[in-house]
Amino acid sequence: MAHSKSRAADGKITYPPGVKEISSNISKEEMVRRLKMVVKTFMDMDQDSEEEKELYLNLALHLASDFFLKHPDKDVRLLVACCLADIFRIYAPEAPYTSPDKLKDIFMFITRQLKGLEDTKSAQFNRYFYLLEVSGQGLEPKKKSKFSIPPQNNKVHMHMVDLMSSIVCEGDSVSQELLDTVLVNLVPAHKNLNKQAYDLAKALLKRTAQAIEPYITNFFNLVLMLGKTSVSDLSEHVFDLILELYNIDSHLLLSVLPQLEFKLKSNDNDERLQVVKLLAKMFGAKDSELAAQNKPLWQCYLGRFNDIHVPIRLECVKFASHCLMNHPDLAKDLTGNYQYYHEPPRPDLAKDLTGNYQYYHEPPRPERIFAQYMVPHNLETTERMKCLYYLYATLDTNAVKALNEMWKCQNMLRHHVKDLLDLVKQPKVLLINWNLPDPGKAQDFVKKLAQVLDDDERIRNQLETLVSPACSCKQAQVCVVSRESVCVRLRICFYYLSFLPFFVIVAYGTCALVKQVNKSIDGTAEDDEEGVPTEQAIRAGLELLKVLSFTHPVSFHSAETFESLLGCLKMEDEKVAEAALQIFKNTGSKMEESFPHIKSVLLPVLQTKAKRGPPRQAKYAIHCIHAMFTHRDTHFAQIFEVRTSLPDLDQLITPLTTLGHLALLAPEQFAAPLKSLVANFIVKDLLMSDRVGKKTTKLWVPDDEVSSETLAKIQGIKLMVRWLLGVKNTLSKSGNSTLRMLTAILHSDGDLTEQGKMGKPDMSRLRLAAACALLKLAQEPCYHEIITLEQYQLCALVINDECYQVRQGFAQKLHKGLCRLRLPLEYLAVFALCAKDPVKERRAHARQCLVKNITIRREYLKQHAAVSEKLFSLLPEYVVPYAIHLLVHDPDYIKVQDIEQLKDIKESLWFILEIIMSKNENNSHAFIRKMVENIKQTKDAQAPTDAKINEKLYTVCDVAMNIIISKSTTYSLESPKDPVLPTRYFTKPDKVGVRLNYRSSQIPKLRSKLDPQNYHSTPTGSSFPLSFSFVFTSAKNDFMFQKVTLYRLGETSLYRLGETSLHRLGETS
Repeated sequence: MAHSKSRAADGKITYPPGVKEISSNISKEEMVRRLKMVVKTFMDMDQDSEEEKELYLNLALHLASDFFLKHPDKDVRLLVACCLADIFRIYAPEAPYTSPDKLKDIFMFITRQLKGLEDTKSAQFNRYFYLLEVSGQGLEPKKKSKFSIPPQNNKVHMHMVDLMSSIVCEGDSVSQELLDTVLVNLVPAHKNLNKQAYDLAKALLKRTAQAIEPYITNFFNLVLMLGKTSVSDLSEHVFDLILELYNIDSHLLLSVLPQLEFKLKSNDNDERLQVVKLLAKMFGAKDSELAAQNKPLWQCYLGRFNDIHVPIRLECVKFASHCLMNHPDLAKDLTGNYQYYHEPPRPDLAKDLTGNYQYYHEPPRPERIFAQYMVPHNLETTERMKCLYYLYATLDTNAVKALNEMWKCQNMLRHHVKDLLDLVKQPKVLLINWNLPDPGKAQDFVKKLAQVLDDDERIRNQLETLVSPACSCKQAQVCVVSRESVCVRLRICFYYLSFLPFFVIVAYGTCALVKQVNKSIDGTAEDDEEGVPTEQAIRAGLELLKVLSFTHPVSFHSAETFESLLGCLKMEDEKVAEAALQIFKNTGSKMEESFPHIKSVLLPVLQTKAKRGPPRQAKYAIHCIHAMFTHRDTHFAQIFEVRTSLPDLDQLITPLTTLGHLALLAPEQFAAPLKSLVANFIVKDLLMSDRVGKKTTKLWVPDDEVSSETLAKIQGIKLMVRWLLGVKNTLSKSGNSTLRMLTAILHSDGDLTEQGKMGKPDMSRLRLAAACALLKLAQEPCYHEIITLEQYQLCALVINDECYQVRQGFAQKLHKGLCRLRLPLEYLAVFALCAKDPVKERRAHARQCLVKNITIRREYLKQHAAVSEKLFSLLPEYVVPYAIHLLVHDPDYIKVQDIEQLKDIKESLWFILEIIMSKNENNSHAFIRKMVENIKQTKDAQAPTDAKINEKLYTVCDVAMNIIISKSTTYSLESPKDPVLPTRYFTKPDKVGVRLNYRSSQIPKLRSKLDPQNYHSTPTGSSFPLSFSFVFTSAKNDFMFQKVTLYRLGETSLYRLGETSLHRLGETS
């Protein structure tokens, strides 16, 4: 509707007949009397009264003035609110108020008046109720309201349910924020505190089940299936919510129940247990028909009676007795599954579980199943190793990793227990706990064990036999059986150590295993009969031997085993020889003294491979000599040979590999001669000289198609890095020269001479080699200190390389260095750039790397509480300043206020912040917010006088602050610590008059730019901002940040003013 502009412009106010002017010059009583007449007039008007609408337009504007909105008398405010609500109804859809600020003030004003509904005995209650009624007809959709109603007032309850149900059903969508507002009242803690809110939420969900079900499904899909717990603060209560929703209306969970079937098959024991407990309540409820309605879920649940995790099976047993009382028709299904997995009934265990459950638990399942069923320990050695060999060949990747991890943990546990026996009075309790199930409970048990070992020599001798590398399966069985005669108080202790003998199943079978692998290599094994292809069996067998050589090196110490491995070295298959060399390296530390005849045969073979073997064999040969022989200097001298000519490049790769590893392992012996080789030959003759490469449009080719020249250059780069890692000399200029060389390769896209002779695949290989070399040097503190910020940033950009394989290889090396806590924390920020990767799989992999690295750091800090001096280099939250600085210098960020570029910045920041902010331990959100505020009080140390760079810095900080404010509800709390900013990246904060870069409109502007769908500067039709921030100036140097959220709920609009946090930020710049 178009209103008369002339009438609005002349400013003349027309009052209804009999109503005189309403102004501050009249008494309160007279003002109330006149307003009542105005209320009556607007109440009687409808939307078709065009003449009256035009006539009273200026009166409508007058009633929205600050004089009325801020009037001290509550009766006046109530009457004005009723008028305004009717005005919205009459003038809909175009309200006479066009200013967003004025609209906000009016909505806030009306919302505050609704508090009068709390007093049901008030004389004005009917008028307050009328305000609620008319609000539903005239105001725009609201997004959120408090679920609180006057007690024992069914009329208000019914009206609110009617109002909100129409809002949910008629609205465009139901946001997660609105859904949280409803669902939070179902959480047990809230339910018990506010019964009226629970009843209201329950009634609303019943009424709107069909409309709201897709949004409930989406919420559970994000949390349960995708693991995005950050989407809602209710993520930790998902199972409580599912139970409540099922009790309210099972139709709300039509698409959620299949997700529970998936969760029942989770690899996480705790997660499976939670789902089992939830479904026990749902299936076992008195009137539940879930078992009949959802047969697949019921059958999947029954499968948990055979679960590998003891607490889950016990929970199923508890459920069965309860379920049979309410559902006797399910007896057949339940009794058919009342048995243990892979084992017959055990009366002794049942007795212990029922009578002494709090003192005794069943031994760990995986190790037990492995030793009893997968590779039975009572088999003859050859058969046992054959069984292990083919089992390993048929396992998938994840199963192989799990088995390897089990062996590693057992190996560590064996060593710790052995130390415990040596130091009974000072037990390594914590280290042992870490390798046991349920470390918290294990601590007391291990302490008891230490006391028993100190008192009882017989038990101590038995345990020494168990942890001895020479323990045979028969000896282990004797020790395990004899434990049953030990007094009851020791059974707990031996439970935790009962799986120690299971790893010795391979101790005396290694030789048989090597022979089995050799049979497959010779073609005499029965691989086909076992259903395993020969090539797969050989590959898996060699991998198995390598793992065992690391976890059980002593088991290889026999002449027969070493002789079999010598035979592998002489085979033509390169992979076989490589594996044999790695096994020798891991197991041959005592070969010189224990097997001299093997040494005399092995040494010439190693020297030959170091000189003329394939590059990888040459590498392992050098490491074998270093690990196995005492007079290694003499042996190395016989191998060392400097080539300064360029023969056939194929013949150059192995010598470069050998020299590089000699430089790394024996720097004192070879540092000087290699220095001139690096400067004169590697750099000048090899890297700075290009032959004509093969031209192709491909960015990458398989390894066997890479040119010899490129392979030689890559080995030259590795040689330089290994030489530097060996000498670790920062006093010379060699480190700086090498760093400049590597960054020059990156800067030139891999074509160092820039003559255009190299092919694109070769350039990609050299870029990857140079970037990985920089990462290798950065792991040494002496070289990390001399890597400039420009070099670091250039290296980081490789993760956005145009070649997929380069991005992939670089990310893997980066992840590996970070997981080992070798790379400094700023390199974790590099993963922020992965948000721009066009390939979804790469982004997912980068996210997994971030999650794992952050978890590793947090676990390390928990285990090493006394490393406060290293907090700056370990605490994951400290990656935020590095990420901000890196994004400021991103070459793609050119225009400071460009919308698309700011969106990229936001995505990159959220890529890291989403994971870091998923846990808010010790008010970490406030800590991050404080860091960002502190950065805004500094300048970029890389370019402190560059105004544009510093403007970028403050803009990126604004984006980061916007994310923190919008994603956290605790950011305004006091920071637990005062953050320390890296001085290489940021200058010291201004001492006087801090540089405040939060301008009064900056954050709203950023919100409108970065999230235009959820932000509108001017209300149009029924579209209003979903959430945005206003910044108010309160005092000279104090800025009040108030988060104001506009909530849409169908045909009613209410604002809720969020928590206000006051930050002293200083003067505007």
